[in-house]
Amino acid sequence: MPKVYGVKEKDQVVDHIIDMILSGRLRTGDRIDRTKITKELGLSRIPVQEAILQLEHDGILSTRYHRGAFVERFDEATVREHHELYGILTGVVASRAATNPTPRILAHLDSSLRAFREAADSLQFQQACWDYRNILNAEYAGPRLQAAIRASQSFVPNSFWKYPGNRTDFGPVYEEEILAIRRGDPDAARLACEKRAELMAKIMVDELTATGVFDAQR
Repeated sequence: MPKVYGVKEKDQVVDHIIDMILSGRLRTGDRIDRTKITKELGLSRIPVQEAILQLEHDGILSTRYHRGAFVERFDEATVREHHELYGILTGVVASRAATNPTPRILAHLDSSLRAFREAADSLQFQQACWDYRNILNAEYAGPRLQAAIRASQSFVPNSFWKYPGNRTDFGPVYEEEILAIRRGDPDAARLACEKRAELMAKIMVDELTATGVFDAQR
């Protein structure tokens, strides 16, 4: 596999390992083959080790002394817990935005609503969602909260949500969050984030069950 220029080598390895987990090629308890990954990606062992350290920190892998790195438990409960935490984290940001919706953020909310409604396809809609969330995070999340949110986002690649029908599924809950922020209702903004995360968990569990990733767990 050729190198992907413009992307950190460590991030390429993270994406590769996550993809193998989500596709079922790696399952709970499987050992990470560092040598195989370096050959598949055409990289040195350094970014592979860096990726393993990150994924261990994020709770996706665990390392055992003199034995290597292994996939942590990955099942329906893990996916639901992940999204529950993500909903809480983004809910903190949305709640802060509703408490202090600055003129710049109010303008951002309006432009995001237009982008959501005018998206020509699933890719445009997902990009609009990504832009909306990143600006809110930059405005209302400190460095520790931003780091926690980034760690949550790495668990499920952004590409996973670029499917036909994503606007139908997620458009209403994004609008619910934006309207709550506009009217200065932090509790409703937080609940909208948790509601969206719960929906994300259901969609992901359904997809992984349909593809046999969970059904075939050992």
